[in-house]
Amino acid sequence: MSVKITYFVHGTTTDNEQNISSGWKDVDLSALGVQQSKALKEQTSDEKFDVVFCSDLKRAHDSAKLAWEGIYEIIPDARLRECNYGDLNGASSDIVEPMQEEECIEKPFPNGESYEDVKNRVGDFLAFLKENYDGKHVAIVAHKAPQLSLDVLLKGKSWKQALAEDWRKTKAWKPGWEYVAE
Repeated sequence: MSVKITYFVHGTTTDNEQNISSGWKDVDLSALGVQQSKALKEQTSDEKFDVVFCSDLKRAHDSAKLAWEGIYEIIPDARLRECNYGDLNGASSDIVEPMQEEECIEKPFPNGESYEDVKNRVGDFLAFLKENYDGKHVAIVAHKAPQLSLDVLLKGKSWKQALAEDWRKTKAWKPGWEYVAE
């Protein structure tokens, strides 16, 4: 058996609009992010989820609620958080993003965590899904690092490949990415 996962990224935040990498810093959705999140309801009207999981950070939880509150059960889970950039939570993306690709895949951000740490959290979450949601269709609303972790864990990509093919670089956003946890 398996768990079907449809992965959604949270709506645009005020930090995103200012080229800031939030990490574990809680930040609000921007007006655009609110609009994007509300639009997901219509964009996914032909989908049927058994449950929606989201990061417990405000931007992801708010996105999930704006899209599906009252339609699906929404369960926040800290394992779906963005990478903890430690001392660099809320720093310029010009500083954080090169570190994501060059040095912090295995080495943690100063007083934070590495992408490998995020992958381990997401792996633990996937084991939980397989044990408790076998045969179900689960929606997830979270962030960049957990999504790249799914690419590594479920699609067999290397970190280098996952980062190079990231939709954020190719500007290939879409309302949901499909994964299967077997």
